[in-house]
Amino acid sequence: MSTFRTESDSLGQVLVPQDAYFGAQTQRAVDNFPISTRRFPRGFIRAMGLLKYCAAQVNRDAGRLPLELADAILAAAQEVIDGELDDHFVVDIFQTGSGTSTNMNANEVIANRAIARLGGEVGSKKPVHPNDHVNMGQSSNDIIPTAIHIAVLEAVTHQLLPALRKLHAALDEKAMAFDHVIKIGRTHLMDAVPIRLGQEFSGYAAQIANGIHRIEGATPHLAELALGGTAVGTGLNAPPGFADQVIAHVAALTQLPFVQAPNLFEALAARDAAVALSGQLKTVATSLMKIANDLRWLSSGPRCGIGEITLPSQQPGSSIMPGKVNPVLPEAMMMVCAQITGNDLAITIGGQHGNFELNVMMPMLASNLLESIAILAAAADAFVRFCVTGLTANPERAMAFIEQSLSMVTALAPVIGYDAAAQIAKEAWTSGRTVRELAYEANLVSREQIDQALDPMRQTGPRRHT
Repeated sequence: MSTFRTESDSLGQVLVPQDAYFGAQTQRAVDNFPISTRRFPRGFIRAMGLLKYCAAQVNRDAGRLPLELADAILAAAQEVIDGELDDHFVVDIFQTGSGTSTNMNANEVIANRAIARLGGEVGSKKPVHPNDHVNMGQSSNDIIPTAIHIAVLEAVTHQLLPALRKLHAALDEKAMAFDHVIKIGRTHLMDAVPIRLGQEFSGYAAQIANGIHRIEGATPHLAELALGGTAVGTGLNAPPGFADQVIAHVAALTQLPFVQAPNLFEALAARDAAVALSGQLKTVATSLMKIANDLRWLSSGPRCGIGEITLPSQQPGSSIMPGKVNPVLPEAMMMVCAQITGNDLAITIGGQHGNFELNVMMPMLASNLLESIAILAAAADAFVRFCVTGLTANPERAMAFIEQSLSMVTALAPVIGYDAAAQIAKEAWTSGRTVRELAYEANLVSREQIDQALDPMRQTGPRRHT
């Protein structure tokens, strides 16, 4: 049976679970926002722990925080950084738009854990106070946007970009390996002129390379932190030099180039850097939607579809059709891309709600952005390991389509004229015969000229040299 302790805040008394390190303000948020099961992810909680840890260091070194209390706070904050207290971060994502409830959740957890380490009574706010000590020099209004940027830049740097670079390398490797495979091109889902499978894959690799560059271009503004702005950007109650020193500690611990934002009013009121990154994630998701869908179509069949490539068989595809295997990895990727696109819309709307001096959709915005990064990184990793690396080309199948294509006549047009070429294409369609056969019969030019014009490799342009 659960037991409770009684705590109080400015609104009165609150019952808090006896074994919880959070306190009255967190419990009020739990009671007020029974909206979803969504909580801040590990990366964000880690960022909060980093901020509280570095703030305690700076306040200790400046003599504002007694050594004994500082050491206890540092130890508790380290536990937050390490994920040992995640179960005590219980506030729903859909809460106050500033994220104040989550900042207080962190303050209370660290304060109470520090109190426990010092042998005090959890919930007493003595000798460690969540506001006076853990939150010293800070406001939820600058802490939450700062934590967002820290968590996002860490996730982009350590998860997303490495995963995308591996995907780019895998696609580029296939582009080189398939450079000799000739296939029919397709535009409007209809037969077009020949292309090399390697050229097709080089396009996929270039999309990912471009996406990497776009994401890298969004990172400098993510390194700009709002810390020091406190409530409205003026820095009220933040000691001189406090923010710069805390940010220097965060930069050293994360090995990332964090600096204070050049304009703290923008840093509190707007979430433009997050919106910009989300837009780039959506662009990468759009690229991956195209790539995943192409792989589904190119591998369709295996006998009654296109079948120009074969994807690795990862699992049975049907509960009723024995032997059926489906393109599960591309389908999973497509769903991830759809989710990221939806997240981007919510992030964009969230970014539009920077009312006067503060954005008031930060928890939702942070949750969606971190989710987009996490699922894109994980999907890219799985796509490489279970799909791209093991996919193979079917050169014979690809070549068989070449000779049957009506668009082969395109290469004849400069030799025999557009109208004559169009007539051959029309007759080939109605008769079921090939362009080559009908061009021979037309006897407009020599067979040698026809064969030279209809050489599919010649039509695809220069080979790639590695």
